[in-house]
Amino acid sequence: MQKASHLQAKQWNVVLFLTAILIVAADQITKLWIRSYPEGQYIFEIGFFRITHVHNTGAAFGLFQGHSFALTIAAFVGIAVLLFYALFAYRRFPFLDNMPNRVALGLILGGTVGNLIDRLNPNLDGVTDFISIGIWPTFNIADSAVTIGAILFAYSLLRLVQAEKR
Repeated sequence: MQKASHLQAKQWNVVLFLTAILIVAADQITKLWIRSYPEGQYIFEIGFFRITHVHNTGAAFGLFQGHSFALTIAAFVGIAVLLFYALFAYRRFPFLDNMPNRVALGLILGGTVGNLIDRLNPNLDGVTDFISIGIWPTFNIADSAVTIGAILFAYSLLRLVQAEKR
């Protein structure tokens, strides 16, 4: 039984890391494309949806502008916590170890790494954002992945709590 559980955890780690790698790749490829346009230039617009090159020294959706160093440290801490959970702590909390949570953590990990790559690039001094929807602040694929991952993780936790109540 223990061996089957360990094998399942390894398979779910593959899902987590594959999700993270795909998010990092998609994020960096799209940012590379966007950076080929001058900052502030609209690339295209369809109704309330726009693609435009924006430089962001803050966090997701333009929060905490100018706090790049603190955000870099927070990203390193977040990555360490996610990796610690994925590789070791899941055994302590087996009720949290399921496929939706591994995908959610992969999205969060990939998004965090994607934006961290931008922050560590000395030529950028911030993050490249490009997706603009209506009045919502401009964001990128990494921001979306972190947000969707957090929502998916919270939804999974809510379902676990509801199942416990039954």
